[in-house]
Order: sequence, then C-alpha cells, then structure tokens
Amino acid sequence: MLKVGVFGAGHLGKIHMQQWKEIPNVELVGFFDPDDANAESAIEQYNVTRYDTADALIQACQALDIVSTTSTHYDIAKKCLLNSRHLFIEKPLANTLEQGRELVKLVKEANIKCQVGHVERYNPAYLALAEESLKPMFIEGHRLAQFNPRGTDVSVILDLMIHDIDIVMHLVKSPVRRISASGVSVISETADIANARIEFDNGCVANLTASRISLKKMRKLRIFQRDAYISLDFLEKKTEVVRIKDSDATKGMFDFPIDMPNGDKKILSVQLPEVVPSNAIRSELADFADAVINDKPVRVSVYDGYQAMDVAHQILKKMSLHNELHNV
Repeated sequence: MLKVGVFGAGHLGKIHMQQWKEIPNVELVGFFDPDDANAESAIEQYNVTRYDTADALIQACQALDIVSTTSTHYDIAKKCLLNSRHLFIEKPLANTLEQGRELVKLVKEANIKCQVGHVERYNPAYLALAEESLKPMFIEGHRLAQFNPRGTDVSVILDLMIHDIDIVMHLVKSPVRRISASGVSVISETADIANARIEFDNGCVANLTASRISLKKMRKLRIFQRDAYISLDFLEKKTEVVRIKDSDATKGMFDFPIDMPNGDKKILSVQLPEVVPSNAIRSELADFADAVINDKPVRVSVYDGYQAMDVAHQILKKMSLHNELHNV
C-alpha cells in the first residue's frame, strides 16, 4: 500500500482526500492544515487523521499531495524532496519562477516521482483525442467562470488560464517566439479578465481568454490545423472533429457533400470521438500513484508544470507593460 498524506484541507484538499480514499493500493495516512476550521471539517467528513506538524506527516508517508495555497507550495515541496518523498503538487507549481526552477532541480536530485496537477490533461473530452494526429496552427481558448472569492489571491492567469497554457504547450511542442497580453482588474487586486496571444517558432498562434467575472461558465478550446478543425468543450465533456475528405471517401453518419471554391467536390466529415466518462481528479491521482508503485513516468512532469508557469509569468509581465503604456 502506498502511504499518502495531504497538505491542505481547503475546498480542493477535501476533494483530493475523498478521491484518495477510493483509489486502490493507497492508504490515506492523514493531512496537515494549520487552519482549525478546515481541519475539523475534514476530520468530520472523511474520518482522516490530522497531523500536528508538516514534518510528522512527511515522516509518516511515502508520497505527499500538496493542495495548500500556492504561496506555501515551495516550502512544503522542498521539505518533502529533501526527505526523498514522491510529490503531487497542485497547479501552479510554485509562487515564483525562481522557486519553480529550484523545485525542478530538487526533483531531479531526489530521483523521485513528481506530478503537477494540471487536471485538464485528464478531462474525458481531451482524452478522446488520443488517437488523433494533432498539428495545430491556430488555437483559440475561452475559460470563463463566475466570480468566486476563492482563488483571487492570484491573477486570473495563474488561477484559470494556466490550464489552457499547459494544454497548448503540450499540443504545440515548439518554443515560444512572442507573447502579447492585456488584462483588467475589476473586483480583485489582480487581473480578473485577460487575453493573451502566444506565437510559436513553428508558426502556430494561440489566442487565450480567461475571466472570473462572467455570468456563465465556459471552458472551450478550438484547434485549427491544415486538415481539420477540432472543438473541445471541457465543461460539457464534448469533442468534435471536422475534416474535409475526397468525394469518393466512405461517408459517415454526419458527413455531407460540399462544393469547394475551385469547383472540386468534397465531403465535410463531422466525427464525434467517443468520450468515456471519468472523474478527472481521481484519474490524475490514481495515475500518479501508479507511476510511483510501478516506477512509470508521470504524465504531467515537474518540468511541464514549470513550463506552463514560465509562460504564465511572461503573460503577466506583458500584461503589466500593456497596462502601464495605456495608463490602465
């Protein structure tokens, strides 16, 4: 049994505790949270042991799950790594890029498994594209949420957009050439709505919008490439792939003929890849546990987490510069 401990008993920490208790070959040893209200609620709901100190929890476990506030990630992770403990760290990886770089270095030195919690990698809508050949040249993303005071300690870039940044970096696999961005603080001290344009060396462009002051929720990503248009709805768990095929190709249920501008006859094919329902949080935690138990690579590495964080901080800098130039 893999002995796991959780740092943080807030909203997401409690969800993680619930999922750990359902994952085979895992024993949820306990948790650490200095907040008495959070701790008492977790004990009451999940009958889990509260540890008095971070060090005591680390010593009792083989793997730790860090779901505390972002500002605490680095200090907790460093303690765990210096004790050679396997780590799952909720996104964003750390509070600063310097801290992120240090954690990448410590993970390598400790020779342990470390996974970053970019949960959308496990979204059923995204997993449905596993067999597709994806070579995006333009990506458009919208991640909109209704206002919730929880999470406003960081910019909407690190709170919401970072999910799409990670997906884009995973899809494009090319160095970033240029970033431009703008954002506005409406309710919080940090930006609540923002847009970023990321240009890559291979010619791909990603245009991402994130808001936490919208009237309705939306989590959509649209991918355009030479031979296809792909639509992902992370919220509704729906995936569509639209392609143009030769007129003599086998017709599918949702295919229909079209006339091209040059006079050619083609088929517009709409495919609906099978989306297998799953709990994304449980999947990512179970995948991490499997990587530790069976010595497999993690799906979202500490470097992946750092890379998404690096791009997010570049966006923040561009956004700040834009606001200064326009006296926002």
